[in-house]
Amino acid sequence: ESDVGAVNVDSSAGTELVACEEGMIQEPYVGMEFDSEEAAKKFYDEYARRVGFVMRIDQCRRSEVDKRILSRRLSCNKQGYYVKTRDRFGPVRKPRSSTREGCKAMMLVKVNKSGKWAVTRFEKDHTHPLVIPGHSLHDITDAKDRKIQELIMELERHDRLCNMYKEQIITFLKNVEEQTEVLSTKIQVIVNNVREVETEVHNALDHRYP
Repeated sequence: ESDVGAVNVDSSAGTELVACEEGMIQEPYVGMEFDSEEAAKKFYDEYARRVGFVMRIDQCRRSEVDKRILSRRLSCNKQGYYVKTRDRFGPVRKPRSSTREGCKAMMLVKVNKSGKWAVTRFEKDHTHPLVIPGHSLHDITDAKDRKIQELIMELERHDRLCNMYKEQIITFLKNVEEQTEVLSTKIQVIVNNVREVETEVHNALDHRYP
């Protein structure tokens, strides 16, 4: 059994165990739950490594309210096809080889009502031969794919920081608003007291000099 971190596995759910040179591998199944998106990524990355392919961190769906990630698709790095963009200027370039082969293998996880990340779709079959487990899979991933994954992770880190800063600014502005209301109330009390004193002085003068 592989170490899948914070993953809840129900052995009665009909999940399969895949045999490989390193032993038995827990295979994803619809309904499988994880405590976080990172736990799901870690599990699928380990599954990919042991089965014989490289995971690609694919598309996600965000909340329209607070922009937090609600679902994430984890794919094979051979997902999709390489689309060559036309270069209108400069010398003709030699077409680069692509690792994309239109592979459909993927695992889709979504946040459920209990706050867990649940597998809602799992495509097992690949359109290409798998690498024998034990070989260095990341060595066969081209530099562009690795760079894309690094950039996605970096963007997600900055996104989390932006959300944190946003919450801090909102809290600060709320505190300023509350303090402004308190100060305004105190000023109004002072103004009322001054008016009362002025009225008392005015009345006293009227009685003194009728």
